[in-house]
Amino acid sequence: MEAAYKAELVIDWTLVGDERECCLDDVATDINLMKTEAQEMYGSISYDGETKRVTETFTCVSSQVIAATKNKDFVCLDDEVKTITDRLTGGSRKLGVVPIVGMPGLGKTTLANMVYSSPSVKLHFHIRAWCTVSQIYSTHNLLVQILHSIDSRSPEQYPEENEGDLAIKLKQALLRNRYLLVLDDLWGVEAWNLLEKSLPDDANGSRILITSRLQNLFLQFKLDSKAHHLRPLTDEESWKLLQNKLFGKEGCPAKLSGVGFQLAKSCRGLPLTVILVAGILATTDQNCWQEVAKSLSSSIVLDDEYCMKTLELSYSHLPGDLKPCLLYFSAFRADKNVPIRRLLWLWISEGFVQKTEEKSLEDVADEYLKDLVDRSLVMVSEHRTRGGAKACRLHDLVHEFCVEKAKEENFLHIIHSQNDLTILTIPSNPHRVCDQNARNLMTWDLMLLFPNLRSLLLFKEDAFSLWLPQLLRVLDLRNLKFDAHFPMVVVLLVHLRYLALYIRGINSIPPEISNLSRLQTFLVRGYSRYFLLPKTIWNIKTLRHLYYTTNGGFAFPVENLEVSPCLDHLDTLNLAIDPSSQSLQKILRKLPSIRRLKCSITGGVRIGNGEGILEFDCLSQLESLNLSYFKGYGFKFPRNLKKLTLSDNEQPWSEISTIGKLPNLQVLKLDHQAFAGEEWEMEEGEFPSLRVLMLARLDFRRWIAASDNFPRLEQLLLYNCRKLEEVPSCLGECPTLEAIEVGRCGESVVSSVEKIQQEQMDMGNEDLKIAIEKCGDAWIG
Repeated sequence: MEAAYKAELVIDWTLVGDERECCLDDVATDINLMKTEAQEMYGSISYDGETKRVTETFTCVSSQVIAATKNKDFVCLDDEVKTITDRLTGGSRKLGVVPIVGMPGLGKTTLANMVYSSPSVKLHFHIRAWCTVSQIYSTHNLLVQILHSIDSRSPEQYPEENEGDLAIKLKQALLRNRYLLVLDDLWGVEAWNLLEKSLPDDANGSRILITSRLQNLFLQFKLDSKAHHLRPLTDEESWKLLQNKLFGKEGCPAKLSGVGFQLAKSCRGLPLTVILVAGILATTDQNCWQEVAKSLSSSIVLDDEYCMKTLELSYSHLPGDLKPCLLYFSAFRADKNVPIRRLLWLWISEGFVQKTEEKSLEDVADEYLKDLVDRSLVMVSEHRTRGGAKACRLHDLVHEFCVEKAKEENFLHIIHSQNDLTILTIPSNPHRVCDQNARNLMTWDLMLLFPNLRSLLLFKEDAFSLWLPQLLRVLDLRNLKFDAHFPMVVVLLVHLRYLALYIRGINSIPPEISNLSRLQTFLVRGYSRYFLLPKTIWNIKTLRHLYYTTNGGFAFPVENLEVSPCLDHLDTLNLAIDPSSQSLQKILRKLPSIRRLKCSITGGVRIGNGEGILEFDCLSQLESLNLSYFKGYGFKFPRNLKKLTLSDNEQPWSEISTIGKLPNLQVLKLDHQAFAGEEWEMEEGEFPSLRVLMLARLDFRRWIAASDNFPRLEQLLLYNCRKLEEVPSCLGECPTLEAIEVGRCGESVVSSVEKIQQEQMDMGNEDLKIAIEKCGDAWIG
């Protein structure tokens, strides 16, 4: 790895005109030495039988071939769930604390989530909120997490508000409501003391559910807080969980049951260890399971050390391409969901993802992530409407392992304080630096401190200037506010592949951005409704993602479009346009590979009524399209479209038949006046492939459908459609329908959905899930 980095550094320094002492001849010498050592190692493996047998343990097979790994982990905790649920919903009406304690990996968070999501708890509490505390936290962050759980506003909408205002908002939201607040992974009483004044006690049975690995923490609490000590799994429960992870309902083949039970028993009742072992076995030849068992039982260690030993074995089983992808999680906090799309773009920019002829880099990166999930090293924490993963995270023990391994391999240096900077020496010069508090770098010249730095990720808010190393490939400063001067500094970093900025005070990107001739991903946060790109943007041939993280988009220059080059690799774009300029078609022809497009009007608000047809059918690769504020316009869609989101377009309902004819459409979201009118009458045979339908904040009254509409519908989501009279009863006849969610709709809609549910139960279909939130009430169902 060091030789590869060394070679890249020599080449990159040469490209910026800086001759270093190290030359390619030195790198070639290193490589030749490694070739000699590798040949010697191979010889020992070939002739030393013992060494060869150990190597066979690491014979990996595709996880799709050997195992049917399940998305949901089955943990035998039914009795524990009932105990905690009874404590939450019964007892004194005073505000109470229910602590769950136990060692890492025992399933405390899993148990808390099972209780939090149970129907009886949903029905009992008016408000539920979840907050992950961990060792490193701030009062602002804790308040934002709780408020985000309550009102579903994006966390990015809160940073401008101070802690005092947030605390007042939280108290007002909770007053006169019976609430449940989960504080996950609490490490000290200080965090509780910071939040306690914002948690009213209206003597209505509100509860605080806390998880912690510290046994005696709750003796410091003023409230009655008798801890619930979570028990380990029995050997039989561990074996049941291991079988479920590997084989599902089919069960373990008889020839493997002996060694399988031995492996389950060796996990010592820790669900996390069982799941990690399942991840190893899922990608190991079945003939080598005995070798895995020997590896796990080769030494006697404490339980938490044993978990780390299992993780080391999981890590050693990873293919070389996946190891840096896993270690990259150490750059993120353990208690944070990691947006998957952004994570994959970072992997690609870092050079972790290997290109294949048949698949795009994004698709290959997605397979890498799926492989880590299949190996039970990464957990999917949020799902997309089409079933894919939206966000992921690591178990805290897995995260601890990654942090230590990244440090050990000089893969990433994490800065927590000024001391982490002062102890650094040149020989340890890391390739990547992540700072959880950007103020640590305010007084440092990074060009001198980290001359060979490739990646810099800063996650705390502040505003300052940095002198940056020229070799940076990844620069993520999306939480730091900069003025116009700083982008001018950034454009000198000619090796950048990934750039994320929070820009204020300007709404245009300087033309010098074309100096970043290798740029693949450009993310911007800011207050402007759109950012005007310079005409030199067409010269960055490597661009793959132009993403605006708040409401708005990028506006392309329209001068001399005919002679401008195409952006052949652009995959994702947030686009802001003036539809009256007739430039949309000219722009789209320059973007032949677009797969995800979000499009709104420059200025972000609807101005009058437009006219004409906006044609997107020229985009043969387009899969996801989001259109906002195009009142008065019609649309032409590509036939391969899979996901469509419309809002504030106010089209007549008659126009929806165009969408209904799209043969591959799987997800349709209609939000806030996407269509206008009293009645939606569907035509025969519409929406042949639709799986998810979301209708939100629409003003229609009548919805007329037939039994042959939506033959593949799986989820129906209805929110704030207050004028709608009822849901067509024929939707209950959809053979694939799995769930209906209704939120803040009229009583007649609720009644029609309950009728559908009863009809399905009478027909023997008890699998249809119904969730109903009446106006002003809690979720029921």
